[in-house]
Amino acid sequence: MRWVMLIGGVLIAVIGSVWTLQGLNVMGGSAMSGSRTWAVIGPLVVIGGLALVVLGARRARAGR
Repeated sequence: MRWVMLIGGVLIAVIGSVWTLQGLNVMGGSAMSGSRTWAVIGPLVVIGGLALVVLGARRARAGR
């Protein structure tokens, strides 16, 4: 379960980063480019992903 949380958290953080960059119009090529909505949602998703990584890492340490 801890590996699922770690890998899932990293993937979620990467997706949130892409959404942030698209919302800030740094990464173009989609309907999300230049949209403030995705510039706000993206960092929130990154924080959620990083929280999963931290929880997964804590479980890994506690399980030893």
